[in-house]
Amino acid sequence: MNLLTASQLRDYAARHIAGSVNACSYETAFQIKVQELSPDSARAIVVYGEGSPSLDSADAAEKLINAGYSNVSDFRGGLREWESAGLPVESHAPLPAAPIIDGTFKIDTIASVIRWTGQNLFNHHDGTLQIADGILQITQGALRSGEFTIDMNSIACSDLKDSTWNAMLIEHLRTADFFQVQEHPTARFVISSATPIPNASDGVPNHQVAGNLTLRGVTKALTFPAVIAAADADHITAPADYSPF
Repeated sequence: MNLLTASQLRDYAARHIAGSVNACSYETAFQIKVQELSPDSARAIVVYGEGSPSLDSADAAEKLINAGYSNVSDFRGGLREWESAGLPVESHAPLPAAPIIDGTFKIDTIASVIRWTGQNLFNHHDGTLQIADGILQITQGALRSGEFTIDMNSIACSDLKDSTWNAMLIEHLRTADFFQVQEHPTARFVISSATPIPNASDGVPNHQVAGNLTLRGVTKALTFPAVIAAADADHITAPADYSPF
């Protein structure tokens, strides 16, 4: 049996279950690496990651099953559950310290995107919107303020493949029935407060963000969790999810 970690190599080097081998599920060469480690697709493989609620091991297990591996188990408790039980871990190198995030960061309008979902009793659609501009102010790793402008003319639908139906939906969304884009071509979100979440693990929300969204000339208060993390010393990533339901 192989015990396979779905974590990144640096995390694996810092600490891993004794006897396990590494293949990061988020690398494009993941399946190739697994084939090198375990060419027998019938061999029992247990995959694990950091632990619930992280989905790294679930993602790895799904990819392996789709690749033809027939005896795959997902240890959802992962490294956290293993360590809490006092079971042995190994370390080959210390985990490098994360860079301290500090300064004003301008939003990359090419790399950034808003994904929307809309539904009623009979239909469900999803798509994207582009951010026109924006900034985030970070002080010693904590989000302090920020704002961004949304280009409402960029609204697009991802799930309707028929071009005629797709165009009809977008035209409908542009009307006064929805976003009244001709009169209100942009929307704006301004952060009013951002509270760090104590002891948040890597990859899970570490800030509770509150702010005001102005859409169609109407301003509403929103609150949602967000992850603020360093991609490197000069770039950050800030994924967030808001659902009114």
